[in-house]
Parts: sequence; structure tokens; C-alpha cells
Amino acid sequence: MNTERYDLIVIGAGSAARAAANKAANEYGAKVALIERERWGGSCPNVACSPTKAYLVAAHLAHDVETLANKLGIEVGPATTNLAKVKARKESLKKPQPKWVEELQAAGFDTFEGTASFVDAHTIRVGEKELTADKILVATGSRTAVPPIEGIEEIDWLDHVSALELEELPESLLICGAGAVGLEFGQAFSRFGSKVTIVDALDEIAPHTDQHAAMELREALTDEGIPIILGSFVTKIAARNGRHVATIAPREGGMEQEVEFDRLLLATGRRSNIEQLNLEAAGVATYKLGIVVDERMRTNVPGIWAAGDVNGQALFTPAAQYQARIAVEDMYRTGEGPVADYSVLPTAIFTDPELAGVGLTEMDAEEQGFEAETVVHPLRNVRRASFVDAQHGLYKVVFDRPSRRVLGLHVVAPGASDIVLGFSVAMRLGVTVDELARAHHVFPTFGEGVKAAAEQARISVPARA
Repeated sequence: MNTERYDLIVIGAGSAARAAANKAANEYGAKVALIERERWGGSCPNVACSPTKAYLVAAHLAHDVETLANKLGIEVGPATTNLAKVKARKESLKKPQPKWVEELQAAGFDTFEGTASFVDAHTIRVGEKELTADKILVATGSRTAVPPIEGIEEIDWLDHVSALELEELPESLLICGAGAVGLEFGQAFSRFGSKVTIVDALDEIAPHTDQHAAMELREALTDEGIPIILGSFVTKIAARNGRHVATIAPREGGMEQEVEFDRLLLATGRRSNIEQLNLEAAGVATYKLGIVVDERMRTNVPGIWAAGDVNGQALFTPAAQYQARIAVEDMYRTGEGPVADYSVLPTAIFTDPELAGVGLTEMDAEEQGFEAETVVHPLRNVRRASFVDAQHGLYKVVFDRPSRRVLGLHVVAPGASDIVLGFSVAMRLGVTVDELARAHHVFPTFGEGVKAAAEQARISVPARA
């Protein structure tokens, strides 16, 4: 069998894979091989982050035409969505697959298309070739996790990939999962014209976000006409009169209900892509979320690292790139490079309003033993909100009373993602609520709500003498 030697083999071609390949080649002169079996460029630019946001922009515009234009004195007719044209616009923004390969090869990487599998700890088989290297990075990403719903194998369910291929709008859409994917798709398709229902087993939407902020977003979505059924499972799906019927059961027991729908969208979490890697041949340890790694992305096998969704630690594109760079630093500066730190990790759900946060939630701060104090400033008290008739939103600052240090910032507002990003550096440097209160700000912006919250904290929770 034909064998080729490399300094670094990267399995995958998504955000983590490309970040690692670029760093290894540009900073350490590594000869790099990239292996991809499905989608050059990975999920983010092809079927996730970027194309999804193209749909959200279209949905936001349709909603503004329907609800805001006349209030602003703009006379327009009813907004109707041509989903085929929305899809075509999305496709026009994507880079073609051959272009991805061309650019990767132009950057000096050897590309191999096919399914990678370990032969041993330093050898990868792909097709009829074997590649060897002292350093291997697994960055194969994740896919939609399919929940155990009776009858689900009988229907053509959707996920975030296939939903973006629809050209006809479903009359009704049932969504399993009230995390970022379920909420973003739910609001978008509702604004396009589908009757959307969202179901989640947890007691609040948007897990891992601050509960106060999550509740505020839920109220915005329900006021927009999107039913959200919490604390419940979809247990069964059956056909009835040419449509589908879902049986929904409360998690804690109680009366079941039925919801009719045309299409089902699964947004119930992710499952790492590891089954075809033959990790056993290399002895790589796994757990329920993927490959086990330490704070430098090392697996239990020397010479093998794993970054991105495949390790199940922080399923965000910037985090995947961050992990990949940490892994490469460890490859070439063993024990001297940085370790992963997610304490100031900005995250966002791109609904309207957006929900974004950075740092600790109020609950996290209390669990970690801080003497946590919080202040909340409503969006409606920010002047900019009146220009767009915003009814729901807030700015929540979580801080440690003894030190006054800001521990977390949680925002529900238009542009919340940009707001928390702007404050994340200040938080990393240990900014206090008093320093935030004294900071200058631009008026009128949505970001001024953070300063207002900090000023409220300064007055209502003064520093101890």
C-alpha cells in the first residue's frame, strides 16, 4: 500500500482543522495533510453558522416589514416569503467545494477525500493510501443527535442541514429542542409563515445561559406567537389523515397532549463524529460526548490531539479554532503552551432580540462560592429601543460584592452579541462594576444599557467601607 509521510495529519477540514493546519504550517513549517470525507470547509460556512444567519436576516426583514414599517411611516404591502429565493440567496454566499480544495492546496496542504481510520497511533488509512505522522489532530466535528422517539424512523425529519434545503415552506413545523438551533430556526420559519411549535425536556429555553435572560427571550418568542412547551418529551410520532401527529408527555408525569405537524426539525443536541475513525486501533479513549482530552487537547495517546466539537467541550466555532491553536502550541512547545480557559467565552443566540452572555451566570457564580450580586436594567429604558419599538430585553450584570469584579454579563437586545464581545476583554482584565459605571459610552446605542446597569449596581450595592 502507498504510504506518505507528514509532520501533521489533520482529520477533518472544518474550523478547528484549518486553524491547526494554518498555524502548524505558517509558524512551524509543518508539512500538513488534510483529510475530509464529507464537506470541505466543515459545517460552519456550509450548513451551519453562516447560511443560518442568511435565513435569519431574511426573516428579520420580513418581520420588520410586517410589524414595524407602517409605524415608521414606510408604506409597504404584506411581506411574503419565497423560500426558494431565500435558499438561492444563501447558496450564492457559499464557497463551492472545488474552491475550498483549490485554496487549501494553494496554501500548501495535501488534501485527501475519503473516510479516515486509524491503523495505529501514527498511521491513518484513507482510501487506498496510508499516511503516517508523529502528530495527528482529530477534528471531525459533530452531527445532529437523534432522540429515541417512537416512529421517528418512519418520517423524513429535518435538521439544521436539511432544513436549509427546503424550497417550500412547511405549513406547520414541530421543533424538538429549545437551544440555539431550535430557537433560531423556530423564529425564522415562524416569521416566514410556518406555524411553529417548540418542545424541550428542560424547564427553560436556552440551557447554559442565565435563566433570567432565557426567560426574557422566551417571553419575546411567545408574544410573537410561537408556542413553547417545556419540561416535556416528544415520545411518539404517527401518521393521521395525511399529516403527522406527535405525542408530547410531561417529563414529571401528567396528561399527554398531541400536536399535528407537517415537518419535524430535530435540534436536540450534537453527537461527535467518531464511529468510523477506528479509534480502538490507536487506543484513544472516548466518553459519551466524544474524545477525552485534557486542557491542551491531548488525548490519552501521545502524539494524538482532538479539537472542536469532536471532544464535546465547547461546541462553538471560535472555541474550535481556539482549541486547535492550543493543540498546535502543545505539539511544538510541549508543556509550554497555553491551556484552555473558557471562563470568559462570549456566546450568543441570534434570535430577535439576541441573547448573548459572557462569564458566569448568577447560578454559576453562587455555586462557585462568590458573594454574587446582580442588577438588571430593562431594554425598554434604553432610548435606542424606542426607535425599533422593542418590547422585550434586559442587561444583567453579575458581580462579586467584596471585590466588585464583574463575573458575568447577560444581554437580551438587538446586537447583544456585539455588546458582550465588546465587554469580554474588559472582563478578562478584571473590570469592576464601578469602572464600568464611570466609563464613557456612545449615545444612543443598545450598548448603553450595560453602563446603566453598572451605574445601578454602583448606587444600589455600594462598596463596603
